[in-house]
Amino acid sequence: MFDVLTDSFTNAIRKIRFHDDEKALTKALDELKKSLLKADVNHKVVRELVLKVQTQTKLNGIGKDQFLDALRAGLYELLEIGGKRGFIFAPNPPTVVLMTGLQGSGKTTTTGKLANYLKNKQKKVLVVAADLQRLAAVEQLRQITAQIGVELYEDESTKNPVEVVASALKKARDGIYDVVLIDTAGRLAIDDELMSELENIKRVATPNEIFYVADSLTGQDAIKTATTFKEKIGIDGVILSKYDGDSKGGVALGLSSQVQVPLRFIGSGEKMEDLEIFLPERVVNRLMGFGDIEGLAEKTASAIDVKQAKKLTSKIKKGSFNFNDFLEQMESMKKMGSMKSLLGMIPGMGNMSKAIKDFDMENSSELKNIKAMVSSMTLKEREDPELLNNSRKQRIANGCGLDLVEINRMIKQFKNAGKMAKRFSGKNGMKDLQAMMGQMGGAGAFQGR
Repeated sequence: MFDVLTDSFTNAIRKIRFHDDEKALTKALDELKKSLLKADVNHKVVRELVLKVQTQTKLNGIGKDQFLDALRAGLYELLEIGGKRGFIFAPNPPTVVLMTGLQGSGKTTTTGKLANYLKNKQKKVLVVAADLQRLAAVEQLRQITAQIGVELYEDESTKNPVEVVASALKKARDGIYDVVLIDTAGRLAIDDELMSELENIKRVATPNEIFYVADSLTGQDAIKTATTFKEKIGIDGVILSKYDGDSKGGVALGLSSQVQVPLRFIGSGEKMEDLEIFLPERVVNRLMGFGDIEGLAEKTASAIDVKQAKKLTSKIKKGSFNFNDFLEQMESMKKMGSMKSLLGMIPGMGNMSKAIKDFDMENSSELKNIKAMVSSMTLKEREDPELLNNSRKQRIANGCGLDLVEINRMIKQFKNAGKMAKRFSGKNGMKDLQAMMGQMGGAGAFQGR
């Protein structure tokens, strides 16, 4: 997610790595400035950051470590503006949130992602369909809320969003909901009609939070429109959508400082799970290539049951990992979001996320074939892969529509994976894993930073 920006900092650091003089610092700062501008960071933000890094590095003595410390401090100061992080609950429920943004910014999808995030926090959420301008908006919310198991409030008897919101809030208070997320209408551009409608909804809803959903693919325009919404409606935070599709990513660096509103969440993929809290200290670590172990631990904890994990570890050590276990783990992994995003959280693995195509758990043809194969097995065959002789394999191949060669290949891969997992779970498992990563370039990438 931060590949281009991380490369920018890495290239700058290389200029000063083996030199402790003013000339090396000048080269590093020039590289930093050029890379940040190329990544679509606002020129004012770039100028201020470069000046701070230069001043602080000279103050502490020119060197690679001093440059790194100054860069990290400068980035944190740039990103920590506003104070508010993640989701803040009101003292008395329900917490009412107004979701705003232009049409096409990903506002409705982001509303669903936020609802899913809150549901996973064991909060009772009501999503309100108050976008009555876009024909497909209500239907889109129906599908999203059904998918994530969150209640939707809609009213087909009126075309007045203010009436919908008023009725929804009454239902929320009577039903003791924790959070109400109101999906409002957008426009292709800011106009008086849009602002008037939002003002009317705001007056009735009296929201605790107003979030502006900004499309990162629009670059600096996202900052301009967020500023206008802040001036005319008032916003408490920005959610940056479609950040995984932004090849430059610089908009995230300058948004808070330019709009003077905190960046609260980032949409990092298409799935409902792909929404991350924007925590400056963690983001800075990822930008610098140091990963985000805390974030990874949180994602893992939310997706994997502790008892199941212990049971699985025991089975792996005994070498009794079977196809049922495999399918269970695939379902758990799907809850953790994209593989590319996860790799970016592991120290030293950021470079590997660029070397692979983003692995989509949902749409991978390989996984679909494996699931089809396992579905064609008997319960005994799933629990004991050693039962799979040639006649059984042929029956499975016929059942799932694959040829015998594919079946043999997948079963062989499964057995090899089981052996590797057993090896890494032993006493020397971490050493073996580090050796393997060193051969792949992962460890070297980390040590070189």
